[in-house]
Amino acid sequence: MALLNLEIACPEPRPTLRLVPTSSQAWRTGAGWAARRARRARTRARRRVVVLVLAATGGLAVLGFPGHALGGVTGSGLPTDLATGSAIASGTVYVVQSGDTVTSIARAINPIDPGLARSALVRELRSDVVVPGEHVLVP
Repeated sequence: MALLNLEIACPEPRPTLRLVPTSSQAWRTGAGWAARRARRARTRARRRVVVLVLAATGGLAVLGFPGHALGGVTGSGLPTDLATGSAIASGTVYVVQSGDTVTSIARAINPIDPGLARSALVRELRSDVVVPGEHVLVP
């Protein structure tokens, strides 16, 4: 029998990975690392300043508005923050008592400027006379 000379093709050996020992802090050293840390610190400081400026600006803007600028004004010309503390609020029905006049009701509605409230009441009633027992819608 004849021997056949067969060459078996073997693949070339693959390179293997080998671990190279390094110090654990080697990547945290050098000029590049120091520059990155300094840049990060400057960015954080800039962000803090921007946040503080925005907060201060917002606070001053809110404090700059008077109370009635955010709440509005009632029909009698009284700011809503003052109207809520008065005896008669805008939009309520007031029953006229004996001895009441349009001026006394206007004074109860708007103690600061009763003239505005009086003119609004006269417009509402179409008269400057009130009768005891009458129901008046406060403007």
